[in-house]
This record gives sequence, C-alpha cells and structure tokens, in this order.
Amino acid sequence: MNDHNAFVSLNRDDILQTLIRLALAEDVGAGDWTTRWTIPDNATGLARIVAKEPLVVSGSPAASAVFQAVDPDLRIHVLRGDAEAAAREQVVMEIAGAVRSILTAERVALNFLGRLSGIATTTRRYVRAVEGTRARIVDTRKTTPGWRLLEKDAVRHGGGMNHRLGLHDMILIKDN
Repeated sequence: MNDHNAFVSLNRDDILQTLIRLALAEDVGAGDWTTRWTIPDNATGLARIVAKEPLVVSGSPAASAVFQAVDPDLRIHVLRGDAEAAAREQVVMEIAGAVRSILTAERVALNFLGRLSGIATTTRRYVRAVEGTRARIVDTRKTTPGWRLLEKDAVRHGGGMNHRLGLHDMILIKDN
C-alpha cells in the first residue's frame, strides 16, 4: 500500500460519518419496510435508551449522529454522556420526533452505543482493579477495522490510556 498517508489524514468526523453511512446502508438498504407498513407516516413519539445494567457510557455522539443521519428533525437529549456512569434502568438518551425515523435508526444507534459502552465499562473495571498500584490500563492497536478511533476513545472514557494509534506514530518491538 503506497498511499498510507491518506489513512493518517482521516479525522474522527470523517470516520464516524463513513461508518454510519455503511452501517445504515447495510441495515436499512432500500428501506425499513416493516416500519413503513405498520407505523403511520405522521406518528410522533419519544424513545428512551435505558441502561440494562450499570455501565460507563461511550458512543453517545455516534448514536446521536445516527439518528440525525436518518432524520435531521429528530430531537436528541443526551442525559448521560461519554465517560459518565449510568445505573441499571437509568435513561441514557431520549429521542423525540417521527416514530418511523426513530425505529429505522434504532438498531444502528444502539450498536454504536452498546459496543463502545461495553469497551468503556470493561476498561473501567480493569482500571478500578489496579487502583492504588502503579499499573496502568493501556490499549493496543488490535481494534475492529474502521472503528479504531472510536474504540480508543471508549478506552479513555473508561479511564484507560491509549498506547499508539497505528504503526505510524510510535515504535513497539516485539516477538512476532
């Protein structure tokens, strides 16, 4: 691969928008037929994303961006933002507007929020386990393709530290 600098120049917003576009294309395809056939066109409502268990939130901007990509008129209220703890049954986010839009965006938004919150929550568990020692919880570059910046943010939201972004920004010599 000769043009590696093209990858280095990507920013978080570009990466997030690309991931959202790909995820919605994969999930929605030609349209959410179930929602179109079962929900009246003019139906409006309020949806709540609720923590099923105690967690550290990560990915709320990504989830919000998914809802906005589907329908810019949706109103999103983040009650628990990135790096904040949420108790079981606590509302993390509210989305108000067209029910069809909310339902169409729901799964993709929850995938971002669930995956990244899972990373942040697990990281926080390890960070707490080493409190009072000199140990630090540090990530690697072994991330999901395309999700690296988001997953590294989630590690920081959980209290961990980032080691290196990629092969281009730090040296690591090991036995492969």
